[in-house]
Amino acid sequence: MGSAIEAIFTLKLFCLLMAAVGIQAQQTPSINDLHAECLGNVIRLSVAPLFEEVDAVFNDTQIINLTPGLATQCGFSFKFDPMGNAMFFASLQNCFSQNMDDKMFSLVMQFRLPGNHTTEDLVYRVGKTCSYTPWTSREILCDRNYMEASEMALNNVRLLTILFNSCFHFLRQAVASGYKMTAVVFSPSKNVMNVDEVQRKGYAIANTPTRLVLRSPHNAEETYLQNVAGVPMRVLSTSTFFEQKWLVTRVDATAVCPTPEAVAFTPEVITWYMPKHIDPLFSSDAFTMLEVYMGIDAKRLDTEEMAARNYSVLVTEAHIIVEIPVGAVGGNFKSHIQDDQYFVTYTIEPMLELLWIEEVAHENTSYKVLFPITTPPMARPPQVHTPLDTVPEQAVFVLELGTFNLDVELLNITFPTMVLTVAECNARGFNVQEQRSPDNTLKTFRMEVPFSDPVVFKERRAEQGVTTFTLQLIYGLVIFPEYAPFSHSAVVDAVLLDIVPPSVTGNCDQENFHITVDYRNQEPFFVVLVGKRLLNHEFAQQYLTEGDTDFTITLPFSSPDAVFELVHSSVRSRLDVALLNPYNNMTIKYFSLACSFLKTLTECFSNGTMTALAVKVESAPGLNPGQLTLSDPACGPTYSDDRFAYFHFTVNSCGTTRKFINNVMLYENEISLPDELEVKLNATTLKVSCYYVANITRTLAFLTRPRDNEPFAETGTGRLMVRMRLAQDASYNTFHQEEDYPVVTYLRQPLHFEVELTTSSDPKVALVLDHCWATLNEDRDSRPRWNLIINGCENPEDPYRVVFHPVEADARVRFPPHVKRFEAYMFSFAGDAVEPSGQVFVHCDVVICDASSPTGGPCSGQCVNQDNLKRGRSCFIMEL
Repeated sequence: MGSAIEAIFTLKLFCLLMAAVGIQAQQTPSINDLHAECLGNVIRLSVAPLFEEVDAVFNDTQIINLTPGLATQCGFSFKFDPMGNAMFFASLQNCFSQNMDDKMFSLVMQFRLPGNHTTEDLVYRVGKTCSYTPWTSREILCDRNYMEASEMALNNVRLLTILFNSCFHFLRQAVASGYKMTAVVFSPSKNVMNVDEVQRKGYAIANTPTRLVLRSPHNAEETYLQNVAGVPMRVLSTSTFFEQKWLVTRVDATAVCPTPEAVAFTPEVITWYMPKHIDPLFSSDAFTMLEVYMGIDAKRLDTEEMAARNYSVLVTEAHIIVEIPVGAVGGNFKSHIQDDQYFVTYTIEPMLELLWIEEVAHENTSYKVLFPITTPPMARPPQVHTPLDTVPEQAVFVLELGTFNLDVELLNITFPTMVLTVAECNARGFNVQEQRSPDNTLKTFRMEVPFSDPVVFKERRAEQGVTTFTLQLIYGLVIFPEYAPFSHSAVVDAVLLDIVPPSVTGNCDQENFHITVDYRNQEPFFVVLVGKRLLNHEFAQQYLTEGDTDFTITLPFSSPDAVFELVHSSVRSRLDVALLNPYNNMTIKYFSLACSFLKTLTECFSNGTMTALAVKVESAPGLNPGQLTLSDPACGPTYSDDRFAYFHFTVNSCGTTRKFINNVMLYENEISLPDELEVKLNATTLKVSCYYVANITRTLAFLTRPRDNEPFAETGTGRLMVRMRLAQDASYNTFHQEEDYPVVTYLRQPLHFEVELTTSSDPKVALVLDHCWATLNEDRDSRPRWNLIINGCENPEDPYRVVFHPVEADARVRFPPHVKRFEAYMFSFAGDAVEPSGQVFVHCDVVICDASSPTGGPCSGQCVNQDNLKRGRSCFIMEL
C-alpha cells in the first residue's frame, strides 16, 4: 500500500483539498465580463473588476479556492491593473486541467464576489478547451510566480497516466501500471526527496501520458542563481527516478528563468536583456535559433503591431534585447504616495517566445517567459494652472490641478473657513470637473471659484485703485483601489483695477450694421477686433464716429468683415466684434450682431434676360464662388470673387427650363457646383426663377361722353386669412393655444387638425385642402418630407392614411364650407427611428373656391386630383 500511495503523489494534495472543500457550485450562465483565450501552452482569462475570488472547478462538481500558494504550485498567476481589471494565466499542464492524451486540455474557472459562499449567491463560470500539438522535446515556461519545465518521456518508458476523475480511480490505475516514482534529486545540492516531501516543499511534479512536468516557485530553496552572458538567471535542476521491478529510469528536468535584474531603465525606455545561449539548458554550443517572438500579456504581436507601439527586438551574438518606451500601449501607469509626495510607476508584461534545436542531440526546446516589468517610482508633483486670465466680466478663479493617473480621485477641498466635498463644491457653484486627456490615460481637476464667494479673501487698496482677491485651498485626493490619501495645497491671487467695464450694443437698418462701444468713465484700455480685422487708423477714418465716452462703427452688411449666415428670401449677415487686452490678447468683451436684410438676388427683365447673385455663406467655408455654374456647366458667373458670383443670361440659354402654369410662363435655372465638388463640399443647389404673363392683350379706350350712371362696386379680390389649429381631441371643441407648442405626443397617437377660413362671411366661398406634408424644421421646402395629403386626397403610400372628418354648423362654425378637419397619426422620420426625439413641422396648401359654382380641379371636391386656383399656406409644430 505504501508503494501505491507514493505512485499517486501528484494527486495527493488535490484529493485532500477536494475532500475538505467539496462545494457544489450552482450552474450560472457566462457573462461578457469573462473572456478566455488559448495562447499556445497558456490559457489567458480576462476578468472585469466585479470579481475578487477565483476557484478552480474540478470534474464540474468540486470547487477549489485558488489561494496564492496553491496558484504558484499548480501553474496559475494573475495580475490587476490600476482600475481593478484582472488577467489570469494558467499553464495548459496546470493541476486542474482535464488532460486528453496531451493533445486537448480543458479548464473551468469560477469567479465570485468576496464572501459569497452560499448556494443562493450567483457565481460566474468560464470554461476553455485548448488544443496544443505537437509538443517539443522540452517546454520551459516562466511566469510571474513560478517556473515550469515539461520534458518528453524516454521512448522505452511509459509514464503513469493521471486521470483526474477521482482519487480512488487514480489509485487503481497506478497500482495496475506497475510503475512508481521513487525519488527526486536536486542539483547541485544533491538533496534527495521522496514525492511527499517534494510536494510539502511547495514544488509540483507530475507525469502525463507522455511527459514529466516540474514546477517550482521562483525563490524555492533548491533554486539557485547563475550568471548567463552577464544576465542573472534563476535555475532549478532535477532528476526524477522511476522503478519497475529491476528497471530504474531517470528523467532530467531543468527550468531557467530571468530575474528582475535583467532589466535596465531610463526615464524614456525599458531595456530587457535575455541571453541567447541559456547555458543550463544546452548540452553543447551548437544550436540553431528557429523562432523569436515578442508579445504582451502572453499574446504574440506581429511586426505591424510592434512598429505601431514602438517596440523593438534585437538579436545579437550573445543576447536578445527588448526595448519598450515608457508609457507605450500595452502597459499602464500606477500612482503611489511617499511622504505625501506623488509618484508614478509604469508596468508592462512583455513575453518572449524562443524555439531552438540542438544540432548534436537533435532535440528542440520551446522557451516562453512572461516577464512583468515595473519601473522605479518617478516623481510627478502636481501643479495648479490658471488657464484663463481673470478679467472684470468673469470675476472668477479658474484652476486646473494635474496631471494624475486615472486611479486618482478628488474627495474634498479645504478652504480657510470650511471643508467641502466635491458635491458640496458643485452645489455652491464651483463647477468642479474631471477632464481626461485625448488618449484617456491622464486626468486633471478643473474648478471655478467666483470672486464673490466668501471663501475668497478680498483686500481693496484705494490709494492704488486696485482690489486683490486671494484664494487658499488644499486639495484632498485618494488613490484607488488601496485608498491611499494625499493632499496638495495652492494659493492664487488676482489683482484688478477698479474700473467700470465697457459695454457693446448694436442695431441694423436696411443697409448697415451700427455697433456702439461705450467705455464709460475710463480711457479706452483695449483694442477692437471687427470680424477678423483690427480697428486701425485707416479703418476708423472710414467707418467710425466718435462721441464723448463712446464710438460707433457703421459697416455695410456686405462688408468683408461680416459673414453671411443664410440666404433665402433675405440675406442674413452677422458681424462679430471683440474688445481685446492689448498686452495678452485675452478677450475682454465679445459681441455678435446678426440681422436679415431684404435684398433682391434675382431680377427679371422684359427683354427675356435674368440676373442672379449667389452668396457664399459661413457654413460652406471651402466654397469657391468662381466654380459655380448654371444648369449648363458651360455657363459660369459673369463676375465672381471670394464671396459672390454674379450671373447674367437669357431665358432661352444655359439650361433654363420653361413651363406654363395657367396663364403664366415660369422660367427656372439652378446655380450649383460641378457634381464632384458638390459631393466633396456637401454643397446645396440654389434655384432661380422668373414669371411672365403669357398671351395678354391690353386695350385702352377713352370715352368723351358723360356717364349715364355713377360707378358701383362689384365683387372683387381681397385678402383672405386661413388658420390651422390642433384640437385636443376628436370633438374639435378645445384647441391647443400658441404657448402649448411644440406639443409633445407619442408615436401612432391621433392628431386632430382643423383648417379654417377666418375672415370671410361669404357663404359662396369654400376651402379645400390641396397638399399637406411634414418636415423636420420650419422651412416648408426642406428635406426630408413626408406627404399627408396629395392633390386633396390622402397619400396612398402612407400605411396610416389621414381621415377626413365632416364639419356641421354649430355655435362656433357658422359656415361649414369654410372649415376642413382631418386626423393623422404621429410618426418619426427614418433617421429618428432609434430615438425619436426631434420636432415635426406640419404644413398645408389650401385652395379657395366658389362653392356655388365649382370650376373643376380641386374645387370639384376634397379628393380630386387637379391644379390649384388661389392658394394659401399654414404651418404648426409637433414634438416627439
